[in-house]
Amino acid sequence: MKQLAILILVLMLGVLVDSEDRAFAQANFYEGKTIRMIVGFTAGGGYDAYTRTIGRHIGKHIPGNPAILVENMPGAGSMISANYTFKAARPDGLTIGHFIGGLFLQQLLGKPGIEFDAGKFQYVGVPGQDNFVIGVAKSTGITDVESWLASKQVVKFGGVASGSGSDDVPNILKATLGLPIQLVSGYKGTADVRLAFNSGEVAGLSNSWESTKSTWRKELESGDLKLILQATLKPHPEFPKLPMALSYAKTEEAKRLISTVARVHGPTVRPYVLPPNTPADRVQIIRKAFMDTMKDPEFLAEAKKANLDINPDDGATLEHNVKEILKLEPALVAKLKEFLK
Repeated sequence: MKQLAILILVLMLGVLVDSEDRAFAQANFYEGKTIRMIVGFTAGGGYDAYTRTIGRHIGKHIPGNPAILVENMPGAGSMISANYTFKAARPDGLTIGHFIGGLFLQQLLGKPGIEFDAGKFQYVGVPGQDNFVIGVAKSTGITDVESWLASKQVVKFGGVASGSGSDDVPNILKATLGLPIQLVSGYKGTADVRLAFNSGEVAGLSNSWESTKSTWRKELESGDLKLILQATLKPHPEFPKLPMALSYAKTEEAKRLISTVARVHGPTVRPYVLPPNTPADRVQIIRKAFMDTMKDPEFLAEAKKANLDINPDDGATLEHNVKEILKLEPALVAKLKEFLK
């Protein structure tokens, strides 16, 4: 019995030492390393602004204090960067991908070109939960939704690609509410849409308020961009009187479709992910560092100065929300596939 007790004690000590060694190894893995943060859009837009701000602070919250390098990998509405993070990036905890969360729904809808399985990413978190607004140029003469619907004036909207809120929100509102929208898609990012708007190439915008108030400040202050509708699940605190798209829906089906798109482009729209099969210990390190950054006073001060709204969710919550999207019932998926193609 005494020998058995000694053997058990030795085994237990071995497990504890092994666990401590592994934890120590992971904690020191990042020392002297560089983490790449891959942004799926061009520089100057909201996704880029969030990532560069996070990148300036997250390194100090990671044991070993690695350097952070932000890279832009635009194209196909950020699908190129999502595919890269899934297929090409090494699962070593040194690459963090950031692309538009609407691509999760596009996977469900069978969008060509998607080479990732959203259920297999390792989720880090989101810095903010978007609230999409619809804006039109002052030159259109449109002042509210009612007059726009009555006039049937077709307004060209600038879009990036299916799967982005710049495209999905106008498409669903056109299909469910009858808004006379002509979507001009294919811009590389919201910065390019802004250039097209200012040149008169397009006259309408669907964008998150969080991004709009930061990167479209000049157009808002001059009155050249007028917000007329919010496509959200509930009114944004800053817009208690701005009409809700849901209030114009005349059927339960229309309400469900609008709500689904708003949800897709809300709590899951700004995901940060690691490649599949990234070691669990490193996933936890990056998740913790991300949420610690969201509470960092220096980060929050810089985000406030840049007009970046910080309303974060952690990796576990983000993963849950994505998996809920992937479980949408077939009838709803069929409708969305028809309207968002």
